[in-house]
Amino acid sequence: MSTELSKRVVIREARPEDDAVVGELLVEAFISQYAKKLPEVVYTEERKRALRDVASKRAVAKVWVAELDGRVVGTVALWPPGAPGSEAWLPETADLRHLATSVDVHGQGLSTPLLDEAERVARDEWGVPAICLHVRRGAEGVMRMYERRGFVREPAGDLELPTVSLVAYMRRYPR
Repeated sequence: MSTELSKRVVIREARPEDDAVVGELLVEAFISQYAKKLPEVVYTEERKRALRDVASKRAVAKVWVAELDGRVVGTVALWPPGAPGSEAWLPETADLRHLATSVDVHGQGLSTPLLDEAERVARDEWGVPAICLHVRRGAEGVMRMYERRGFVREPAGDLELPTVSLVAYMRRYPR
């Protein structure tokens, strides 16, 4: 992210008034990005509803937004250990999900400050030994982004669901 851009980005916790914008951002980002890279991926109306249900996520997880010039352009969510809906496969680990940026700012590094904040909270506030996450099988660019941040493949956490295959990654923190 450019220095100029980083000066204009604010990372903060999502508020109820952000829910609709964050939900649409998730649907737009997931559909447009996966549609380009993985044309076989089809998002059902049920999946879109789940992505748009930001209030339920905020009830059990921390959800952050990235604001650029006052406009929400990114988001990420972090489930604490044992929270309902967590897909972490190991106890005492956080579950990172729903990282997305608006299509018009995609590729400008806005995921970095969102991930920095989620990792800071997991490591420094919650004191977890690791963060778990899943990436859709075939999303090679997303996998490389997480690997550059220090996440490593953990096949034990892979999920084979009826509609999707997910590969697992984890980043451990020294205690």
